[in-house]
Amino acid sequence: MKVLLTGGAGFIGTHVHDQLLAEGHEVTVLDSFRPDVHGGRPAPRPGLVIGDIRDADAVTKALDGADTVIHLAAKVGLGVNLDDIDDYVSSNSLGTAVLLKCMTSVRNLVFASSMVVYGEGRYDCETHGQVAPGPRRTEDLDRGRFEPPCPHCQAPLKPGLVTEDAVPDPRNAYAAGKLNGEHLAATWARETGGRVTALRFHNVYGPGMPRNTPYAGVAAIFRSALERGETPRVFEDGGQRRDFVHVRDVAAAVTLAASALPQQPPFRAYNVGTGTVTTIGEVATELAAAYGGPQPIVTGQYRLGDVRHITASSDRLKDELGWKPAYDLRTGLEDLLRSAG
Repeated sequence: MKVLLTGGAGFIGTHVHDQLLAEGHEVTVLDSFRPDVHGGRPAPRPGLVIGDIRDADAVTKALDGADTVIHLAAKVGLGVNLDDIDDYVSSNSLGTAVLLKCMTSVRNLVFASSMVVYGEGRYDCETHGQVAPGPRRTEDLDRGRFEPPCPHCQAPLKPGLVTEDAVPDPRNAYAAGKLNGEHLAATWARETGGRVTALRFHNVYGPGMPRNTPYAGVAAIFRSALERGETPRVFEDGGQRRDFVHVRDVAAAVTLAASALPQQPPFRAYNVGTGTVTTIGEVATELAAAYGGPQPIVTGQYRLGDVRHITASSDRLKDELGWKPAYDLRTGLEDLLRSAG
């Protein structure tokens, strides 16, 4: 393949770039090197276009000769308040629209989506079956009531694994933008005869994670604290359920999906997670043990835009494309520790 990789200088992008080259593909990277993410800009070199995804001229230049696009470029993070909602919409929704408009002769697209399009994960009530919990309420969170109740009878809910057929329910600006990107890409596919695979990444961690930026994931935040000799601080009660997937497993899923595009339907979404449930508290404890640092403390603090539980079934990706994660949490964190050394 001749691939345009947008956001190819980012955390996930660098691993996808390495995987593509290892598989023998020809790659052009488009990245803006925005200063709130990157320390500086590299010297120009073949295969690298420095430019903003919203700049049609830069995108057109980067697309020259490509037959496949892997679109990772995005402003990431939670987007839990409205202070920078315009930047999220501009960087992510408009950026995706500009890319699609410029893809006049390319018909294969892998779109980096996210688990956040689901909002909360799957929940079941003993009486009412599968239900969608309502919005989190400040008064409940202030009292330490973190588990969402059944919206019909207020009974406790049992969390489960969400599948790709779940109804999306984005709950912050970043999530809304990712779902909008899926919709834009699906529209492009219908109008052009193209093919889109949307990969809904779950909690990605591993070597090269962002440090000390607004975009650092929870594992990176815990690691940074431990490296400073500080105690990791766990929000809520630490019982939030997540699915942590190693970045090299994610890169393998991306290149596998890209290679399979010619045989795919116009639009197909896949969860990219291990299927293993891990709590935030467990990740903090595992990292503290690996670093020989202080044990985490549970703070009871919360962010209203967070979700309580979101874990995935990745059976569709495994069954249809033959993907299988190579790292469990322990081996993945060991790899992370080695990379930090």
